[in-house]
Amino acid sequence: MYLLIVTGLSGAGKSLALRCLEEQGFFCVDNLPSSMLKEFVALCNSANPPIQRAAVTVDSRESLLSRSSDTITEAFDTLDAPYEMLFLDARDDVLRRRYNEVRRRHPLGEAGDAATGVKRERVFLQPLRDRANYVLDTSDIKTKDFADMMSKVLPEYESKAFSLVFSSFGYKRGVPVDADFVLDMRFMPNPFYYPEYRALSGLDTPVQEFVFSQPFVPAFFDSVEHMLSELIPLFLAQDKHILRVCFGCTGGRHRSVAAAEEMAKRFVARGMNVRVYHRDISCEAADIKERFEKQS
Repeated sequence: MYLLIVTGLSGAGKSLALRCLEEQGFFCVDNLPSSMLKEFVALCNSANPPIQRAAVTVDSRESLLSRSSDTITEAFDTLDAPYEMLFLDARDDVLRRRYNEVRRRHPLGEAGDAATGVKRERVFLQPLRDRANYVLDTSDIKTKDFADMMSKVLPEYESKAFSLVFSSFGYKRGVPVDADFVLDMRFMPNPFYYPEYRALSGLDTPVQEFVFSQPFVPAFFDSVEHMLSELIPLFLAQDKHILRVCFGCTGGRHRSVAAAEEMAKRFVARGMNVRVYHRDISCEAADIKERFEKQS
């Protein structure tokens, strides 16, 4: 397991860094007390499958728990996992401006005063900055460029990594709320109404052969593949790293499953990072079984 500890000044971009790392597949936890780091590592190692990459933020709010910076670094030294530390910094005037823009109270400021809080925080965090493997000054970095800057600093960070998620669903259970694209497969004949396919799913070869034997289907998938391949660079330019393409049919077991599997196969062949998720395949099988048991 590889652990990245993200620390630094309040307002320097720790939450944004954590979101970028999450897009890269890191298991992320915000504001984890350093006293819980060892237990966190143990939980990651005992997961099934074990978590390979994790990131946590540890910051000056530890002082509110009566912990010193020395106590924090001692907690780092007891970890049973290789770790590195990323320290995010910014100029004082930039930090004060960011706090004023969002009208937030600084955690270490007197009555929330940002100027006082920044000064106290620099002193508290200096030992962590001295030990950091990577220091990133975010003063002049725009939000849209943050991921690129992370990639230049961190070896574990893959610049512009992109994931395609192809999923299937049944309209009878609703459209997935996180879908970027929804493609309705109900324009083709439903294998459910053919007794030889009813108990099977879109994962089975006979159903796939039935779906792709329809004369218009191969051209449809060629068009979808072309559309997605053209759009992916545009999504990347907008710093979007996950694209969810959902195929729907009536129950979510036959046509949509075959469609998601076919598109996944095509983009794996293009060398892309692809995941497949069939939301309703199991519950639809149970519904079919129950329906025909009642009829018999």
